[in-house]
Amino acid sequence: MIVIENVAVATVDASDSYHADGHVVVGDDGRIAAVGAGPAAEGEGRRVDGAGCLVTPGLINTHHHLYQWATRGLAVDETLFGWLKTLYPIWGRLDAEVVGAAAGAGLGWLALSGCTTSMDHHYVFPRDGGDVLEAEIEAARRIGLRFHPTRGSMDLGQKDGGLPPDNIVESTDEALSATEKAIDRWHDPSPGAMLQIAVAPCSPFSVTERLMSEAAELARRKGVRLHTHLAETDDEEDFCRERFGCTPTEYAERLGWLGDDVWLAHGVHLDDSAITKLGATGTGVAHCPSSNARLGAGAARVRELLDHQVPVGLGVDGSASQEASHLGEELRQALYTARTRGGPGALNAREALRLGTMGGARCLGRQDDLGSIEAGKLADLVLWRLDGLGHAGIDDRLAALVFGPAAPVELALVGGRPVVERGELVHADAVTLAREAVRAHRRLMERAT
Repeated sequence: MIVIENVAVATVDASDSYHADGHVVVGDDGRIAAVGAGPAAEGEGRRVDGAGCLVTPGLINTHHHLYQWATRGLAVDETLFGWLKTLYPIWGRLDAEVVGAAAGAGLGWLALSGCTTSMDHHYVFPRDGGDVLEAEIEAARRIGLRFHPTRGSMDLGQKDGGLPPDNIVESTDEALSATEKAIDRWHDPSPGAMLQIAVAPCSPFSVTERLMSEAAELARRKGVRLHTHLAETDDEEDFCRERFGCTPTEYAERLGWLGDDVWLAHGVHLDDSAITKLGATGTGVAHCPSSNARLGAGAARVRELLDHQVPVGLGVDGSASQEASHLGEELRQALYTARTRGGPGALNAREALRLGTMGGARCLGRQDDLGSIEAGKLADLVLWRLDGLGHAGIDDRLAALVFGPAAPVELALVGGRPVVERGELVHADAVTLAREAVRAHRRLMERAT
């Protein structure tokens, strides 16, 4: 058991309960046993003094491409399509060793940024690259994070009017078969699962209509979730209108890709009709404000999405389109982006934290067990240290977390087990992860020259 006491608690429950001086008790089953104001009851277990700290639910990353850690800092002045055209040939040289090192670095950094659950959208499978999906799954086990990798795919190459080079796409049948095998091998449907798989054809400009529709059928037959990129840029809007005669959202609807088992990455260019449809169907959106800004894609209409009851989570997106990849900082970036569009009333600190916690849990279908601090839920918790120089004088600890600089993680628990203590990874060494990532980057760049 672990007892965190003398601490501010932001529960993110349905009532947004907040305890300026409270406690959280973690049972030996890895679930939250109690939460409330004042001191915890006496009892056995490790007692953690949370003075100067705020405890929140662990942050949930709803969109990422971990392999991209190996190609950070490239094509820094390109739009999405120009960036992809630059990087696709390099990604075609990926292998399991490179992906494993990139994923280890990316997941380790996410843990240090307050993330306890991350998805990953992997869609590049070179024929001689080995088992890249297994490589990132092993990296997640090494770090200790709860992991939701998606088996992505591309089957629409340049010769057929798509964006990716032909040598890095699969056939439709290969993609569907490999996806089903990944589900059968890796997916754990249990409530406390550390590993769940979703189905994730890449995007309208890299996937055929057949793959999109049959992937949806496969996911629903297997009882897993669906994910894809949608409405990220004006270029994508133009592509869909020219090729399909409709908007990206209308295209998704036509292929059975709206529903409460679906979450979409970005959703920047959604009109009123699209937002209404997402809200009516319970379709989620992974909001990636820093990546969208880095690529000049625009800013998602988060206030309108929330007002239409759309599940909205946060994502850092691929490390090559958002080199910081710090999920804690994304709370502030989401708030600032919303206020740039709609003024100070567009988003507040509590809503920003909800995006990064319960909003993400809803996108991943884990709202019954993750996303809030409530008795019976999984003990995925982060204790943020807010008594240092960077946060000095901000009395409201939730405001300090969201508006202030990136807060150090004093303690991060996944299922009640520490993965970060006093700003250091418990199960891996950050220096080693960095060295492995540098070697992987150099090997990949050498192959691409």
